[in-house]
Amino acid sequence: MNTEVEVPAVFLVDDEEPILASTRTLLRSHGIDNVTTLQDSRALLPALQNCRCGVIVLDLFMPHLSGQELLPLLCRDFPEIPVLIMTAADEVQLAVECMRAGAYDYLVKPVENARFVGVVRRALESFSMKEQIGRLKEKLFDQRLEHAEAFAEIVTASPKMLNIFSYIEAVANLRQPVLITGETGTGKELVARAVHRLSGLEGAFVPINVAGLDDHFFADTLFGHKKGAFTGADGHRAGLITQAAGGTLFLDEIGDLKEASQVKLLRLLQQREYHPLGSDLAKKSDARIIVATHRNPREQIQSGNFRKDLFYRLCAHHIHVPPLRQRRGDIPLLLNYFMANAACEMNRPVPSLPPELLALLSGHDFPGNVRELEGMVFDALARHRDGTLSLASFRAAIGSQKAKPPVSVSPDQPAIGSLYQLFGRFPTLRELDRYLVGAAMTLAQDNQGVAASLLGISRQALNQRLRRNNRK
Repeated sequence: MNTEVEVPAVFLVDDEEPILASTRTLLRSHGIDNVTTLQDSRALLPALQNCRCGVIVLDLFMPHLSGQELLPLLCRDFPEIPVLIMTAADEVQLAVECMRAGAYDYLVKPVENARFVGVVRRALESFSMKEQIGRLKEKLFDQRLEHAEAFAEIVTASPKMLNIFSYIEAVANLRQPVLITGETGTGKELVARAVHRLSGLEGAFVPINVAGLDDHFFADTLFGHKKGAFTGADGHRAGLITQAAGGTLFLDEIGDLKEASQVKLLRLLQQREYHPLGSDLAKKSDARIIVATHRNPREQIQSGNFRKDLFYRLCAHHIHVPPLRQRRGDIPLLLNYFMANAACEMNRPVPSLPPELLALLSGHDFPGNVRELEGMVFDALARHRDGTLSLASFRAAIGSQKAKPPVSVSPDQPAIGSLYQLFGRFPTLRELDRYLVGAAMTLAQDNQGVAASLLGISRQALNQRLRRNNRK
């Protein structure tokens, strides 16, 4: 069997032969030819070991091994295969339980033919997308990374990120501090967790956001206190540094740390010891220190907000996470990843995505980076009711960021200046038209419907411009 070219199979599992026969005929009449039927549910798990299955349509109530028993096994052992529950039981509670267990969708017999075929097609598309992402990760990681599994939480196919992963593998088992920089929402904590996983340290990963902590609260949270150290200290507190013993202490937003707290952190890094509040006895620490900030540390040093000696202690290993706008190739991967997560959390099937969505997102700069895209996806799915996912919430989110008060323009302003730089002079309307049409077609990968949507014109109007501009 050549699994590289063969279409994935649809497995129909039902104890009633007439239903299997009619469903198989329906799918084949709509071009879905690779259909396998199983009347004995006990044969399903062995069959999946030797076949490339793309979708499983599963009845719930069958002799020997019921669909309710099979579903959690399938979701555990074959998480990449969508499972459609098709049963005569029209019970809301049962449907909710199945969706929570991992079912892709819940269909009540008799199912309308068009709806059933549509759900199967979407499930096959979801399976194919997961396969493509998996092959891409395997191709990137297996050739250059020894421990690709450590980066499983980070969804990316970016060469820049792959280089970062290689660097992390090289420094993770060292014990010097690690400084992680990058804009808000780029995933700095995920990078820190990957460093910890590869470090070989047996202790815990203990994160804390230090932004806004005053010196007293910072010291108490990290180093703990003795009983009676201050008013309200009715007992002993160990502190997070103790929890991180033998592991990693991750301090997020280190750029916002107050100066007095910076001194305490510097002492911890230099001497590997600290004083709990109210104690004269120093305690030793073997925790690995990883810090992160969205600010530029060198600029903060120049402004007097960050100690130079602390910076040089922290930057023994410096990892800068690039913003999403510098790795736009990750947008399709992240879109599908967040859509699947959102659908799972909301107990909904993954909706069909309009082709214009990817072009719309690819043209956005994402100042909030990966976190912003995740928020957009969850909001869009929360508003979704049926059919193809609407672009309205995405457009509203992007438009609100771009909205600016009207201002007067002059040739020395950035926008106009960019036109002069691009054309060498002020362009004509025809030149701008040709340039915008070409840019939209490139962004849309020559899909005229998507390009027309980006330009805000009809497809017929776009065709006229393409003919006029002699674009093939």
